[in-house]
Amino acid sequence: MEPPEHARAAASGVAGDPLVGRLLDGRYRVGARVARGGMASVYEATDTRLDRTVAVKVMHPGLGDDQDFAERFVREARAAARLNHPHVVGVYDQGDDTSDGQDTVFLVMEYVPGHTLRDVIRKEAPMPPRRALALLEPVVSALAAAHRAGLIHRDVKPENVLIADEAHGGRVKVADFGLAKAISADTQHTATGGVLIGTVSYLAPELVVDGRADARADVYAAGVVLYELLTGNKPHEGESPIQVAYRHVHHDVPMPSLLEPGIPDYVDALVARATSRDRDQRPADATVLLHHLHRVEQAIREGLASDPELAADLLPRQAPVSDDDPADRREDTTPEPFDAGALALLTQVDPRDSGLVDDGSPDRTTALERHPVPRTPVPVGAAPRPSDQAPPTTAMPVRSVPTRRPSPGRAPSRVAPVTTTARRRSVKGPVSLLLAVLLVGGIALGAWWFGWERYTTTPAVLGLDEAAASAKLEAAGLEAEAGEPAYSENVAAGMVITTDPGPGGKVLDGGTVTLTLSLGPERYDVPQLKGQTEDQAQDALAATNLAFGKSTGRWSETVPEGQVIRTSPKAGTTLKPGATVDLVLSRGRKPITIKDWTGKSFDHALAALETRRLKVSVAGEEFSDTVPEGHVISQDPSTGTLFRGDTVSFVVSQGPELVEVPTVQAMGVEAATELLEGLGFKVKTEESDVYLGLGYVSSSDPGAGEQVPKGSTITLFLV
Repeated sequence: MEPPEHARAAASGVAGDPLVGRLLDGRYRVGARVARGGMASVYEATDTRLDRTVAVKVMHPGLGDDQDFAERFVREARAAARLNHPHVVGVYDQGDDTSDGQDTVFLVMEYVPGHTLRDVIRKEAPMPPRRALALLEPVVSALAAAHRAGLIHRDVKPENVLIADEAHGGRVKVADFGLAKAISADTQHTATGGVLIGTVSYLAPELVVDGRADARADVYAAGVVLYELLTGNKPHEGESPIQVAYRHVHHDVPMPSLLEPGIPDYVDALVARATSRDRDQRPADATVLLHHLHRVEQAIREGLASDPELAADLLPRQAPVSDDDPADRREDTTPEPFDAGALALLTQVDPRDSGLVDDGSPDRTTALERHPVPRTPVPVGAAPRPSDQAPPTTAMPVRSVPTRRPSPGRAPSRVAPVTTTARRRSVKGPVSLLLAVLLVGGIALGAWWFGWERYTTTPAVLGLDEAAASAKLEAAGLEAEAGEPAYSENVAAGMVITTDPGPGGKVLDGGTVTLTLSLGPERYDVPQLKGQTEDQAQDALAATNLAFGKSTGRWSETVPEGQVIRTSPKAGTTLKPGATVDLVLSRGRKPITIKDWTGKSFDHALAALETRRLKVSVAGEEFSDTVPEGHVISQDPSTGTLFRGDTVSFVVSQGPELVEVPTVQAMGVEAATELLEGLGFKVKTEESDVYLGLGYVSSSDPGAGEQVPKGSTITLFLV
């Protein structure tokens, strides 16, 4: 297994590392090494094209020639690239650099500066349930997104959970999808035939027994992580990976409250449900586990020290124990031989076969060789268990028939004795015949009893409510038990959807029939997301089993940039699970570009700016010989970008300054000219109709007392 992305190693690099400083694919400048595993190392690097910091996972030299390992690298890139979730480490690129003459296979990923969940466990565990669930919730949310996309992680553990430092938002992200694989009924938890790869402390029992994985294996691992957060210890310890794997198969994960008595009963129940050895008793996938986790979080927020009803609902149901195989579903309390003929879990294989460098740590991803075997092995040569032995029979003259020697690695077969009648006195013949008839009759009677008579046919109760179904089952001599309810599109809430055993099935007299009651159609209300960031909104949608669609930007004067203005459909709308919800995000206040109105009509400027919802003020009015009256002399600001409600200030022209024409009649032309020019007028003289050449002013135009603009021309008429 590759090392966890960006696992926070203490060392910042290794002296002499030939990769440090190298430019991969002409684009990624490799910096200090931050983590190393058996298959690859992780480096901090710089994307020179986009000028950003990334993490580059580089396969160790020589392994790139191995087609299987190269394909795993490519698979990791494709698996992670399919997931667009805020709590999953993003994969940006994948490549193969041959610039130094050898294949250097690498992945380029999101760089998460910070630490791992393992560091938090070392510092804080055991921790309060509220803190433990807050750390686990984004992990389960990421796994739920993977399961909805048809992927299982297959190596969930604290080392693969990255936590960014506070400067980068403290975001929790799930890393290392190197083992991820599409979910199918035949999904094997192996890299190559017969080699089981995973971390033994977090392996689900079915992976050890038959190697088949589905989403419930991730649920089991998440439950083990929760136990570790709550107690600071792993549920199963051993001196070797073999012993740890054995305990996962044969021993339940203990209740966390055994180590930390203050833990509520419903938190114990959540751990028990997630880590049930019977995978049918676990949540079907991480989406269901996330729903249970939210129920427990709500109880903690309400301050409940105990909630027997919630605890009873969460606890896994006790599966019926088969009479012919009592050891199949019961926890083994005495050690059994752990022998190669049964389940051979060998020590670490060659690192080239497993991607491992064994450091003795149980948290290291482990490769174990496995052979398919029965769940409860019987060592070669060991006496069969009492339940496997044939029932005693009445002693009678018999002749033993030699049995075949068992094949190597298999338990001896039991061969029933063959009865023969010796040729003696004829009186023995009838007695032997009678004994044989009685024996056959007894066997037939036992077969009839054990195979038919003691069983009852399960009556059909589908479509009935719980009370009616229970009454019908009790009338048939059976007990009813409510199982975990389920959603149904066509069965009303509170009615029976299915039973176990089903209608017509066989169940022991007085046995229990488990009822699955309908919750009605599975629907979720669009949450109120206004004011949340896009990441917060996506998390909230994932928590309510709704899918994020797309984001659209809109200007908003009231909602800060980057926050949700509204959703489509709107909040409160009821939708089917998986329905998409689009977000309308604020782009902040809409900028308004203004132009320079200097020299233009103030009235026009006022109308245009008020239409754009800007405020207008008049800073003053001034005379101007160049700017007509009512036009703009100056503006503040003159250009640039404003926002709605901002103010633009103007100085408006009053036109030229007006001056009163003085009386100059009967004045000499020189004195009159001097007076008018002193007031800023221009002077022009003309002879009047009665001109006598005296040099005195008879009249002026404009006349005395009129208001005219300064600088105007005054005409003097002389006599």
